[in-house]
Amino acid sequence: MADITVIGSNMIDLTAYVDRMPIEGETIEAPEFSMGFGGKGANQAMAAARLGSDVNFITMVGNDDFGQQQLTNYKASGIRTDGIGIGHQASGVAPIFVDPTSDNRILIIKGANKELTPAVLDEKVDLIKNSKLIVLQQEISLATNYHAIDLGVKYGVPVLLNPAPANEDLNIDYVSKVAFFTPNETELATLTGMPTGNLDEIKLAAENLIGRGVGNLIITLGSKGALWVTAGHSEIVPGMKVKAVDTTGAGDSFIGSFSHYFAEGEDVPTALQHANQYAAMTVTKKGTQKSYPTKAELVDMLVQPV
Repeated sequence: MADITVIGSNMIDLTAYVDRMPIEGETIEAPEFSMGFGGKGANQAMAAARLGSDVNFITMVGNDDFGQQQLTNYKASGIRTDGIGIGHQASGVAPIFVDPTSDNRILIIKGANKELTPAVLDEKVDLIKNSKLIVLQQEISLATNYHAIDLGVKYGVPVLLNPAPANEDLNIDYVSKVAFFTPNETELATLTGMPTGNLDEIKLAAENLIGRGVGNLIITLGSKGALWVTAGHSEIVPGMKVKAVDTTGAGDSFIGSFSHYFAEGEDVPTALQHANQYAAMTVTKKGTQKSYPTKAELVDMLVQPV
């Protein structure tokens, strides 16, 4: 039995660090460029694996050099590759632009990720049903996620759904089947059609989802931490104050680390506190997966003044 089965996307991140974002029709010079491994599914699997979880990853890499590099990266990081297929298309890529305030803008080209279909999950059902937790995001098709949720229900495996990027077509009936639903403020607004500009509005939108059957709602609030809402209960778990350099992949590091701590047996508020700490440490370095510390590195980072 694996601790966690992540079903989701993989990407090659193409990151440009810019002095400012260009305006329409403008060409400007970027002082720095970096290429690395990314994709929401891969990032979340990597964070959990770096912390010591036994992780299955079900994904489709491209039939190109990038795809082979992805496989090598997963094997070197201790992620199980039994669930990884090689598609007919090129690998997914994500051009990323990061400004001096550490804010980012991201494009995604899905590539072989489009080939991660419900039929692929049926071929990997033994990996899915023998897990403690299934983790999903939305860089793959909704149909594939819905099938994964149904398999989780069928085999009694709890599911965490991270609705990123936001998709207004997400079916609330499926959201109500998952154990954990983890939107940020923007994704919460997209799904509910309600404003989420301040904490009071966020709580009202959260109560809307709870009233529609969502069990554990975890709303990520960036540097402010996370809001955990269940029926009759609301609790903010504060974030850590650090000097952010690059926030790319921070949300994924939060989800992956929360999944690790929860699968390890921690209760929800404790797992959230540890996930906030982990995500905070990742934004102090440039890059996505390359910024994710191991358990030993995390301990060393946490004893440093921030």
